[in-house]
Amino acid sequence: MSTLSTAYAADRLAKESPAWSLLRGRNASAAVALLGTHLGGEERRRPAPELFELIDADLQELRDHGFELPQTAQAYCSEWRNEGILIRRVSEEARGETFELSPGALMAIQFVTQLAEPRQAVTESRLSSIFTALRQLARDTDPSSASRLEALRAEQDRLTAEIERVQAGNFEVLSTDRALERATELLLLADELPSDFARVRGELEAINRQLRERLISQEGSRGTVLEDIFRGVDHLSESDAGRSFNGFFSLILDPEQSTEFEESVGRVLDRDFAGELTPRQTRFLRRMLPALQDLSGEVHDVMTHLSRSLRRFVQSQELEEDRRINSLLRSTLKEGVELSSSVRMWQQTGLNLDLTSVPLGTVAAFSLHNPADSETVGSIETQDPAPVDLRELRELARASEIDMKELISNINDVLERRGAVTIAEILEEHPATQGVASVVGLLVLAENQARELSGEEPVSWKSSQGVARHGVVPHYLFTRKVS
Repeated sequence: MSTLSTAYAADRLAKESPAWSLLRGRNASAAVALLGTHLGGEERRRPAPELFELIDADLQELRDHGFELPQTAQAYCSEWRNEGILIRRVSEEARGETFELSPGALMAIQFVTQLAEPRQAVTESRLSSIFTALRQLARDTDPSSASRLEALRAEQDRLTAEIERVQAGNFEVLSTDRALERATELLLLADELPSDFARVRGELEAINRQLRERLISQEGSRGTVLEDIFRGVDHLSESDAGRSFNGFFSLILDPEQSTEFEESVGRVLDRDFAGELTPRQTRFLRRMLPALQDLSGEVHDVMTHLSRSLRRFVQSQELEEDRRINSLLRSTLKEGVELSSSVRMWQQTGLNLDLTSVPLGTVAAFSLHNPADSETVGSIETQDPAPVDLRELRELARASEIDMKELISNINDVLERRGAVTIAEILEEHPATQGVASVVGLLVLAENQARELSGEEPVSWKSSQGVARHGVVPHYLFTRKVS
């Protein structure tokens, strides 16, 4: 890349990159501290009112120590959102909005953190990781079976010799300094994963927007993307970001890998050198696997939601309506360009366009509500309540609606003891107390909070008369607690 093209690229990034915007801002130091503290730790997303309250409290403390920060937390958050530093989303769990850091803002905060706490540029552990990755890449891409066997036999000989040395008691335990160096390198590498997840989510959302734009702008009733969607092709999962994430997601959900990971963390924290780690580093190690599972589950839910919404967009009338609006806008713009050569901009057209508006009036025009207008004339008669059988009420409630609270408790109970489970495995542990209604309730919960797999699975239950029933349901996998 030439100097000129590099300069143009840097100039574009200076105008568009949220990371650059955050670092060059007038209050960059305060912004990095505020956003890193409240959105860069274990809490990566906060409701808007909670974030405003936290930042307002910190702003007052910063002002008391000489920082010039005249605006409110809400004003700063609005400014950061306009610059792409913050991402505002509609909360799926409660009414309201949430804020989270954009991938660029996470990169900027990590950069400042590394400036404040620089790591060693050359370490044994980093070089060892490079050698190991390079050796594995060379082996896994080798098309020759002979050279592969030679490499594997050399590795086998090395492991055999290592086993013999350990059996003879002739082995070396890492010193505290070298162990801390490797642990720090591992933590620095893992600390970059949240920004990677944010970047993958942003890429998936960008691909979703591009697919919708292509669907709307395609000529004719059918197009390449439209035909693919009707054939069941999931463009989000087939994209580069989707394929790389699906590989990571499958690995993080593997029970064997997860168990080995947790056991390794426990053994590391039991070593003597672990006492030299900071409380934050220790807590990060203990929470690493659950945090990765939560983050990957969130991205998977986003990808699933986008795929389903794209399919609904294609199968409903919404696509045809958007295509029609797009066609009308394009034809209008085309006619405007053609008329611009012969019609002056200030020429009267004689057309009136009625726009939506709010009618204006004085306060005196409003008719006030008089509570006396709804006052009852007769006296209210009180009736003695009839005795109520609480047990009978519970039976009526269970007969009229699905006991979702019981099903949620059953799912979480099996998850705690067995890890990822399917609907059939849950019914084996907790039979359907409401018959087919319990199976329907599990399917409703699975559609919203479980991972959809290919194929179907058999399930069994008993009817209200005690007759055994059997059926097949779509294959879903619960991987985390439901609510």
